[in-house]
Parts: sequence; structure tokens; C-alpha cells
Amino acid sequence: MLRLPSFHHAAMPHTARLSWDIFCTVIDNYGDIGVAWRLARRLAHDFGHPVRLWVDDLASFSRIAPLLDPASPLQQVDDIEIRRWSQDDGFADYQPAQVVIEAFGCRLPDAVEQAMAASATAPVWINLEYLSAEDWVAGCHGMASPHPRLPLTKYFFFPGFSDSTGGLLCEDGLIATRQRWQQDKLAQRAFWQMFDIPEKQPEEWRVSLFAYENPAARALLEYWTRSQMPVHCMVPEGKVLADVEAVLGRPLQAGQHATRGALTVHVLPMTDQDSYDLTLWSCDINFVRGEDSFVRAQWAGRPFVWHIYPQEDAAHMVKLDAFLSHYCAELDTDTAAAIKAASHAWNHGQGMVAAWQQLENRLPQWHQHSRNWPDKLLKQGDLGMRLVQFIQNRLK
Repeated sequence: MLRLPSFHHAAMPHTARLSWDIFCTVIDNYGDIGVAWRLARRLAHDFGHPVRLWVDDLASFSRIAPLLDPASPLQQVDDIEIRRWSQDDGFADYQPAQVVIEAFGCRLPDAVEQAMAASATAPVWINLEYLSAEDWVAGCHGMASPHPRLPLTKYFFFPGFSDSTGGLLCEDGLIATRQRWQQDKLAQRAFWQMFDIPEKQPEEWRVSLFAYENPAARALLEYWTRSQMPVHCMVPEGKVLADVEAVLGRPLQAGQHATRGALTVHVLPMTDQDSYDLTLWSCDINFVRGEDSFVRAQWAGRPFVWHIYPQEDAAHMVKLDAFLSHYCAELDTDTAAAIKAASHAWNHGQGMVAAWQQLENRLPQWHQHSRNWPDKLLKQGDLGMRLVQFIQNRLK
């Protein structure tokens, strides 16, 4: 079996050992739990802090954490204590950790809040919010919200793209590990062989496609069937598979592949987070959706297109444009315009072929920008470091 790369855990600045409770409800299958699981691993592995992760849907969670037993209400996985968060649990014996996190505004049970208020020292209570690049985030990051009845204060912690937000989650040593992987052709070949996929050839596109249902995906895949270069498209199991099947004219399951013209599609089985990272690292261009894969695509150092979660009244397009204003700020005018046009076409579901043709002409500039982008984001530390520092400042 392929040995996955191990991250080098650099020496951390000395921090007091903190205990953590992270509460998470599983929404949209893997998005919220994906971020919560990465945060738990960051705190436990890189900082050495004890972490309890409370999750309401262990079956879905186990799809991205294969060592997890979905039938066990209490278990230790990857040095993290996993607890089933049942609505029937009265939390009669619950003893709060020093830090209690509501992941993405999930509502804590009243009994948990009561136990927090009854503690000799009230824990630091954090609402970890969804990622947004909008300007208002900086003003709300760190904001305190007193409980209406109990002697507790909740703090809002916003991931973001500026120094005045919580940053983005990134493990110690991840970028250096990724750079070594991308130079290691033997490791990449062994990785693809795990899925019975041939190694990447110099004259081919290798693309990962993780998206919601999208008519733009059908148009782009159709265009790729007539590509001058072979296109190998890696499609993790998910919602966009129906669009892929419509272009290829046949149903597809995990482990299967199909070819039409210059396009070959490989359907990848659901995998753990580390293997998904390797997929992103090993492709030329990545199409990602939601929040977790969006962040991981940025650490991959490769061009990517983000399918943002659709909202009513096109509110998601405001969030998309806010991100693009950060991402494209230091690009030349033509490359920035091409990336923005493709991002809009992808999220509007139309005009993608014309936008892609324009973007193809700017690929060298896009690749260079993708390699530089992680360093810019991490100058002030990642979300894990900023969160620990925020907690320590509250405890002084």
C-alpha cells in the first residue's frame, strides 16, 4: 500500500496546554465535519492539546475518517476523543473543557450551557463561523456576545483572508510536504496506481472535478472531448456525477472510467482527507466546492475554480466576488479578468466554454500565482495559530 507523506511538525511557540470540546452537526454530508475534523487534528497533533469532538452523524463522518467506528458512541481516533452527540443525551455528567467550540453556529444543548456556567472557571466559548472574504467579516471577528441569561460570553471567530480575521486552517509542514510531493514522480505514480489510473503524461491535462450539479460542467466536459490534448478528469463521488454521465452517455460508479474523444473520466471512491489532498496536489487544475475543499485547493499551489454553495437571491455571488477581489489583487489585468470570467460562468452555469478558452491563454500566469498564493495567506499564521492565541488572550 502507498505510504502517504507525513507532515513535519515544526516546533511551535510555547503555549499552555488547553482542553477543547468541539461540537459539530453534519450538514451537506462532509463540509462542516470536514473543517471540524481538520481543526481537531491541528489542535491535537501540532499543539498537543486534548480534544473531544462531538458529532451527531458518525456514519457520514466515517466516510472521511475510515478508522472511525460509526456504531461506537465513544472512541479514540487519531489521538482525538470522538463522542456521538445524541439529541437524547442529557449531558448530566458533562464537564466542559477549557474551550468550547460551536462549529458553524450549531446550537449547544441547554444542559451544556448550564454546565459551562456552573464551572468554577467558565470556558472560553467560540462560535467558529463559515469562511467569507467579505469586508464586514473583519469588523465582526472576535466580537463578544453575552448570554441573555447565564454568566457566559460567546466570541465569534471568523476565518478569512486578511490579517484582521481568523485566517485559514493549515497544518504545520503542509506546504513543504506538498512541494516535495509535487516533485516526486514515483510517489505520484504509486498514488494513481491505487485507483488503477495510469501515471500522468507530460502532454495531458489532469483535472479534478468536485462540484454541485452544474450545466456548465456538461458544457466544459463536452468541450474537452474535442481537446487537442488528452484530458483525464478525476471525479470524486458526488453531485456532479450526473452531469458527467450525461456527457459520456452511461452510468458510472466509483472505480470505473469511460472515454469519449479526448476526454477520459475516472470516478474516484470516497476517501479520507489526506488522500483527497494528494489528488489536489497531483492534478493540473482543481474544481472544488463548498468550504473545506476550497481551502485545500489553495494549499495545493495549483489553479482552481470554486463552486460556491448556491444561496437565494444570488447572495453567494457577492461572497464569490469578495474572494476574487483578494485572490486577483496582485494579478495582471488580463489574467484577473479571465479568472473572474471563468468563476462567474462556472457559478452561473453558462458561458463556461468561452470563459475557459480565454483562461487557457493565461495558464502560465495562473500557475505562478497559485504557487505564490499560500505564502501570502500564511504570513500571519494559520487559523489554528490565531485561534490558540485568541484563546490565550481571553484567559489572561
